[in-house]
Amino acid sequence: MTEFEEAIRFAVEAHSGVTRKRESTPYILHPLEAAVIVGTMTSDSEVLAAAVLHDTVEDTDTAIEEIEARFGLRVAALVASETENKYPGRPKSETWRIRKEEALAELEKASDPGVKLLWLGDKLSNMRSLYRGWKISGDAIWKNFNQRDPAQQAWYYRALTAALSELKGYEAWQELNELVETVFKGAD
Repeated sequence: MTEFEEAIRFAVEAHSGVTRKRESTPYILHPLEAAVIVGTMTSDSEVLAAAVLHDTVEDTDTAIEEIEARFGLRVAALVASETENKYPGRPKSETWRIRKEEALAELEKASDPGVKLLWLGDKLSNMRSLYRGWKISGDAIWKNFNQRDPAQQAWYYRALTAALSELKGYEAWQELNELVETVFKGAD
């Protein structure tokens, strides 16, 4: 089994039985979609493995040390770049802005080009999901989020798109930018 195939198997097991927020689809479809998006930009097996694994530490009982032991230091570092400090014991709505500012700071200082590819794959997958929900619910969609202010969401996604702008030659970045501008038109 290749590293990527092993990462898929690991992620499927880690996310077993979990569904996506606001959707009834199996959660694993999101990391798989992120990997497909990343695969349009690179064939780097470590970046592809990290794309499939990117939510295992943040959203399951998996520790970053387990990712490192099974998939190596670089894959673990890539996954860690996408793992927010959840500030346990504090309401997610209270820490939302702090978590997003910290994440953007990490993204902007990343030296491994795989970090930005990984982020683009994840955030485009998220934005596609958000767009589908927005098309159905309109602005009522924000009731389902920790951050319910669309202006704050617009700030984050626009800052994210700007931080990834060195990838603007890729169709994935162009799609992300288009979706952000469509969903958040007039939100700020």
